[in-house]
Amino acid sequence: MKSAAILLCCLLALEATSAAMSRKQEAAEINRRKHGQSALYKRPPSRVAPVATADEEDQDEDHTVSSSEVSEGCPEPNGYFPDAEQCDKYYDCQDGKPHEKLCPDGLVFNDFSPQHEKCDLPFGIDCSKRPKLQKPKPSAHCPRMHGYFGHEDPTNCNTFYYCVEGKFNMIKCPDGLVFSEKTGICNWPDEAQKTGCGSKELFNFTCPKVDESIAATHPRYPDAEDCQFFYVCINGETPRRSGCKLGQAFDESTGKCDWARKIPECKDWYKGVLTDAELDALENPPKPVKSANPSSRRKGARPRDVEPAEE
Repeated sequence: MKSAAILLCCLLALEATSAAMSRKQEAAEINRRKHGQSALYKRPPSRVAPVATADEEDQDEDHTVSSSEVSEGCPEPNGYFPDAEQCDKYYDCQDGKPHEKLCPDGLVFNDFSPQHEKCDLPFGIDCSKRPKLQKPKPSAHCPRMHGYFGHEDPTNCNTFYYCVEGKFNMIKCPDGLVFSEKTGICNWPDEAQKTGCGSKELFNFTCPKVDESIAATHPRYPDAEDCQFFYVCINGETPRRSGCKLGQAFDESTGKCDWARKIPECKDWYKGVLTDAELDALENPPKPVKSANPSSRRKGARPRDVEPAEE
């Protein structure tokens, strides 16, 4: 009996020792895995460049060709882009491939947006960095097929031509204005700055010298030869010819326009041009006839039967 008890105690001790070793081994394994995983996350990134595969090298070569094509006239793969030297030439870019185009003669490419294909008149478009143009196709009064062009006679300051497809229309500026070849519109002589078409050459009028306080008011002076017109002296120095509407004349005493028959020195200005009846009609235009019921919005409505309200 004593030997059996001793044997049982030995077996229990061996089992406890084995269990304790197993727990130590398990803890060691967990600790090893934990440190191994942490080392993996803390590993510094490699500085060695990856080696490209054959397929990746082919893709890089294709991309290089595409970039080269885009750079020649096409800053972007798709859109409309100006030529670097010629203002009326541009490129229609599709998938990086440029298609060269020309605007109609006399027009230039407007590069305000790559998404819009637009040729426009050269006024207001900066062609200073690409000043070249296509060879002109002139016709009568039209140096180019499209555009606004001044009269051939340099002393003719207020006449110009509007050309479309090589065909012209002759247009005259209003009195006192000059055609500006820089802007393509009629403008004041001092702003048009056309040689031989300044205020002195056109009007034969010089603004009287005045002090600064009067000059600041832009004083007005009558046209000595035409009651309907007068001169405005900008800052007391630059004359601009302006006029009153039909039937009126400039009143020097007030500095304003009034009916000519009320101004003693101009009361007969329109004789032989307008009859008294026409002058009366201008001075006293008929008043518009008001509708009897202007607030009504149901004109023309037909009467209809209405059932009496229930009592």
